Amino acid sequence: MTVFTSLHWRSADGLALHARDYQGSADHAPVVCIHGLTRNARDFEDLAPAIVAATGRRVIAVDVRGRGASERSPDPMTYNPGMYAADIMALLDDQAISSAAFIGTSMGGLIMMTLALMRPGAIAAAVLNDVGPEIAPEGLARIAGYVGVIADVADWAGAAAWVKAGNGAVFPSYDDSDWDRMARRTFREQGGRPVLDYDPDIAVPIRAADPSAPPPDLWPVFGALAAGRPALLIRGATSDILSAGIAARMRAAAPHMAYAEVPGVGHAPMLDESEALDAIVALLNGAG
Repeated sequence: MTVFTSLHWRSADGLALHARDYQGSADHAPVVCIHGLTRNARDFEDLAPAIVAATGRRVIAVDVRGRGASERSPDPMTYNPGMYAADIMALLDDQAISSAAFIGTSMGGLIMMTLALMRPGAIAAAVLNDVGPEIAPEGLARIAGYVGVIADVADWAGAAAWVKAGNGAVFPSYDDSDWDRMARRTFREQGGRPVLDYDPDIAVPIRAADPSAPPPDLWPVFGALAAGRPALLIRGATSDILSAGIAARMRAAAPHMAYAEVPGVGHAPMLDESEALDAIVALLNGAG
């Protein structure tokens, strides 16, 4: 596995934030990877070195605030896409990065869309992993059911069983070793037992939202992201977040956008699947 170093920077409100930095050539814009809602930078531990090997690019895999090795916020209402995007801008400023290719899984894609409004010049190329300007209602219901829930497991075997119970339909071909790896990406050890590696208070803004309020119209935000830059949409073929219909409308709205579908996988592909990885490398090799 390619060696990474830990990269640290400060948010505008003073949080200590962390990312994994996989070094590559300075001849091309780096790649910034942003994970999903309850995930962390370890989700990219296979993808990042594969990108370095195939393209030579530096890869920065972020721990969004409240996840992984990034500090938890004392104000849970700062767990929102605008603040997350501001944290990414602080990272770019800290590293003197004027523009980067971005890969965003689920929530990471929403952060990328927000960044496209706040600092459009920062995005040289965009990869949306199983996310779009709409979320299928069955997927929303599933997310609301698990985010912020405490996982009571005693050991790593229990952690593997826990992630399998929640994700067996998403990755039906996974074996025991795969579930152990996913558990070690999902949990960290604390007090001699695994605990979920995110702040359960990330659920506070979600639960505080008015369920009767209409969802925001993110189609213009998606349009801002897709316009004028190389873009790729990746979808898990059985995804309950990005339906086939939503994906089709996105492709119609951005005809230049490349598309890859990962068979037999739900929300969200890990991006080490050949269909996803080949499409990402092709996009990056064609971008600046």
